[in-house]
Amino acid sequence: MKFTKMEGCGNDYVYVNGFEEKIDNPNEVAIAVSDRHFGIGSDGLIIINPSEVADFKMCMYNADGSEGKMCGNGIRCVAKYVYDFNLTDKDVITVETLSGIKTLKLNVENGKVKTVRVNMGAPILECDKVPVKYDDEKMINKPVKVDGKTFNITCVSMGNPHAVTFINDTDNLEIEKIGPKFENNEIFPDKVNTEFIQIIDKKTVKMRVWERGSGETFACGTGACACVVASVLNRLTENKVTVKLLGGELEIEYNQDENTVYMTGPARVVFTGEYDI
Repeated sequence: MKFTKMEGCGNDYVYVNGFEEKIDNPNEVAIAVSDRHFGIGSDGLIIINPSEVADFKMCMYNADGSEGKMCGNGIRCVAKYVYDFNLTDKDVITVETLSGIKTLKLNVENGKVKTVRVNMGAPILECDKVPVKYDDEKMINKPVKVDGKTFNITCVSMGNPHAVTFINDTDNLEIEKIGPKFENNEIFPDKVNTEFIQIIDKKTVKMRVWERGSGETFACGTGACACVVASVLNRLTENKVTVKLLGGELEIEYNQDENTVYMTGPARVVFTGEYDI
């Protein structure tokens, strides 16, 4: 299997050209390639396939083999892949995902994609659609007990479910302990990605993320979008925010007039190779 390893803000995936390669068992392959000791090492597997409704189709699988609906950092790397490897010559493309069709604007320098701006679509706040089990229509800054402690949580879906909570210190957070408690909490029927947010100022936040199926990752694009939506709804930041992640920075804009979120960030090829499956 020919592959390309790519990363966006340290959120790394193994990318496969589905126009040329056929993978019958992507769930098992995702587990194998993600292993950082016996495989390639990644947060998961992304296959770039033909689409009948968009320019390309992104199929993404987490490190545990489960299929994901959307990946913000991953979709930027898809854009770089298809342009840099000559699958398209357009600087605006559409990509089909399980959470809908996304439009991407490519910033090209010297014939290579440097950054990508993604229209991530409208945030979903309704509890039954996130999904989260809660009596009210929306869950914004509501207290929930997790592992014996009370966290105020705002729930947002950006194609996959996110629980955003604000804390004073992300650096000393024991995320390996508390992350799985959020992920597997009974109020989240499909499990959940959890963002722990520290407000720096009205235009800057720090974020650590525990992703369902992958654990802590260096970055999460949809999580960064969810965190800015939650920050705006809780009147903690302005609408345009720099999100500082372990692996880099993303620029997020929550345009409430359009009811959509824009994400801009880097995409980089790490290496290419072949993997024996």
